[in-house]
Amino acid sequence: MTDPKAIQPSALDQLPDRDPEETAEWQASLDAVAKAAGPHRAAYLMRRTLERAEGNGIALPKLLETDYVNTIPTAAEPTAPGDPEMERKITAWNRWNAAAMVTRGAKHGVGGHIATFASAAWLYETGFNHFFRGKEADGSGDQLYIQGHASPGIYARAFLDGRLTEQHLDNFRQEAGGQGLPSYPHPRRLPWLWEFPTVSMGLGPLSAIYQARFNRYLTNRAIKDVSASHVWAFLGDGEMDEPESTAALALASREGLDNLTFVINCNLQRLDGPVRANFKIVQELEAQFRGAGWNVIKSLWGSAWDELFQLDTTGALVRRLREVPDAQVQTYQTRDAAYIRQDFFGKDPALAEMAKLLSDDKILECFHLSRGGHEARKVYAAYKAAVEFKGAPTVILAQTVKGHTLGEGFASKNANHQMKKLSVDEFKTMRDLLELPISDAQFVDGVVPYGHPGADSPEVRYLQERRAALGGPAPARRTHALAPLPAPADKTFASFDKGSGTQNVATTMAFVRLVKDLVRDKETGKRWVPIVPDEARTFGMESLFPSLGIYSPKGQTYEPVDRDQLMYYKEAQNGQILNEGITEAGSMADFIAASTSYATHGEAMIPFYIFYSMFGWQRTADQMWQLGDQLGRGFLVGATAGRTTLTGEGLQHADGHSPVIAATNPAALSYDPAFAYEIAAIVKDGLRRMYGEAAPGEDPNVFYYLTVYNEPMPQPAKPAAPGVDEGILKGLYRFNTAESAGVEVVAANAPRIQLLASGTAIHWTLKAQRMLAEEWGVAADVWSATSWTELRRDALEADAALLRGEERTPYVRRALHGAEGPVLAVSDYMRQVPDQIAQWVEQDWSSLGADGFGLSDTREAARRHFGVDAESVVVAALAQLARRGEVKATAVKEARERYGL
Repeated sequence: MTDPKAIQPSALDQLPDRDPEETAEWQASLDAVAKAAGPHRAAYLMRRTLERAEGNGIALPKLLETDYVNTIPTAAEPTAPGDPEMERKITAWNRWNAAAMVTRGAKHGVGGHIATFASAAWLYETGFNHFFRGKEADGSGDQLYIQGHASPGIYARAFLDGRLTEQHLDNFRQEAGGQGLPSYPHPRRLPWLWEFPTVSMGLGPLSAIYQARFNRYLTNRAIKDVSASHVWAFLGDGEMDEPESTAALALASREGLDNLTFVINCNLQRLDGPVRANFKIVQELEAQFRGAGWNVIKSLWGSAWDELFQLDTTGALVRRLREVPDAQVQTYQTRDAAYIRQDFFGKDPALAEMAKLLSDDKILECFHLSRGGHEARKVYAAYKAAVEFKGAPTVILAQTVKGHTLGEGFASKNANHQMKKLSVDEFKTMRDLLELPISDAQFVDGVVPYGHPGADSPEVRYLQERRAALGGPAPARRTHALAPLPAPADKTFASFDKGSGTQNVATTMAFVRLVKDLVRDKETGKRWVPIVPDEARTFGMESLFPSLGIYSPKGQTYEPVDRDQLMYYKEAQNGQILNEGITEAGSMADFIAASTSYATHGEAMIPFYIFYSMFGWQRTADQMWQLGDQLGRGFLVGATAGRTTLTGEGLQHADGHSPVIAATNPAALSYDPAFAYEIAAIVKDGLRRMYGEAAPGEDPNVFYYLTVYNEPMPQPAKPAAPGVDEGILKGLYRFNTAESAGVEVVAANAPRIQLLASGTAIHWTLKAQRMLAEEWGVAADVWSATSWTELRRDALEADAALLRGEERTPYVRRALHGAEGPVLAVSDYMRQVPDQIAQWVEQDWSSLGADGFGLSDTREAARRHFGVDAESVVVAALAQLARRGEVKATAVKEARERYGL
């Protein structure tokens, strides 16, 4: 046998042993217990000793797992207030109507999920009856992240409460008529009910953490005291496999977010089968959360198990529960008492003796029905302990049965997530189990009826009284009647109209300078929420550190290494900047919380999140959809944008596609500004639309995506020509003509071409304009295309208007009307970006773009590689004109050879 001391030294071996004899005595005592009473007894004593040490504040590693039993024993459970029988009846009605809604909808083929709410009903009902605060007290209340697949149960409760009608329920997943209900929590589709979209699994838990953190941010910055708000996130055990689900656990514990509770419905099943067939998901989650510093409460077994635990004088039952894998627990749910006696109890002589004292009915009650998540008393005890715990967030691991009360055809069956309906006979069995007063005669033509005890029934009065005591209906989203934020002074924006003269300024720097001016505004400056994922210095934002401070709930407990410098690293409890570390997902969750504060808390905040454009939309586009779903407002800024501008960084940093991804999101207004004055105009209008006075027909529930560049270039003054401001916002305006550019055109009747360029591409397009005139006698007009996407959307709306019989000309066609010659569009993105508008351009169309993978090299070499540099623009322009017979075909070949293309 290997000497235990030779296996691996402990970290404690690095410390001198002041009393080796005492140490040996403790080790000998442990050996003696293991020999006399068995290793299980020795392990039990060690766990209890470690728990005592932890309770006494002795610094030791924490236990990551506890026994597979309830954290709160029955004897320690508080008495739940209220009327348990009335709550049972309310829950029964909600179970029924949730199943009826989905079953009736199944006739239309729209789908739905029944089993999830069936397992989680008491997890929600207990919260609604005793814990979840509504918004009628302080406008904020609690924030509820409802598990997406449980939505039928929430609709059923709103129906009982009188907030929904039978017509609503019958239009579940049928929204086109205007009276329907979205399949899952969706604020954009049902904005008076849902606050948070959660069915993109993993984003709910991540967002809940950052929402709780943002609540503290608002309080610490004295924007609004929301310290009474509690964030509840309802999750599935299978959902916890999503990396986003656990990505921010350490943040929550590090910042002591005791205003946050995760409730994980551990029904041991994911969509296609067991979550951890050969293991135990509850134990795994407990270790994960404890290791991250969370308070963990397990509510696994119902009161029927109390008798079994009292009979367990040797610990055999606890040991057996710990070793049985989840898939076997699921099997017990579907098998008879004889099987359970043999397979569960028969594995240990002590358990076999215990089983002799138990009736078959008792065994089936325990293994088929009695789970901690199915008993209001157990759930209440867990919730009360969670909200009273201070110093860390809490996770409640509640064990349930997926498909509970839906009958033997549903409970714990692998396929129950895909099962959309119950038969009439199954409904009648369910009715009898739930003791509902629904007669056979109410099943007309085989259609299951909805059930309602009456608007003035004791159940409905009780439900409404409980909600009134807790501050009104929940879940609920409020659109607060907020006064428009005052617009910053015009001079803040107008200062960019003069240009930078001879100074080279990157548009990233221009944006940061604009924000620096805006956060100084006395009226709205405090409402800006700068968010950056540990790249502030890359984007030139370090100057904001000492003036705004970086938010930290602990303030600054150290002396910064750069304290003697002007732009030192300053953290503060009321800091304004959210510097998140290297986490685009966390930064987006910050942005979502801040961008929806106008609804969640009645406080309009103006977030801007600046990030590597390559790593924003590419990594977290799902969260951008969540942002749009949640009706968020603010500015996303894709910095170091473009495929060729981030010199030397190469493929993984070369963004040639973020505008394409952004274009797919209807809530995103995507701009690719070329100049500082364009940025100022776009931000000014964005503040007006989202936070000021939106024009008739304008939706304020949008967000802006601006791409900005790190390439220092001269910033010109804004042209004085009419229509420039309109063109900047609509997406296109003429920056100059061949004549106004001051280039030498060889003849008055010279061939002419229109060059459309966006972002940094306009600079090499302007160079091409000079080359075309001076070397080839071609006149080129240059247009700044600030938004290909907005041009396309306007054109699509014009097309839709034509189908309605309305005459509307797309803006891009009006802007280019009468422009002489063909059109060549150029961008630092794939050609698909400018090609969005090709079909609405009357002139001959061609485009250049940076398609393919990026590469590491100089900007000039990269542009030559992709064929978008000034020389390539010249050759492409000549080729277009040659096809029209306006220049000689030999000119194209000559240009290629001259420029080495």
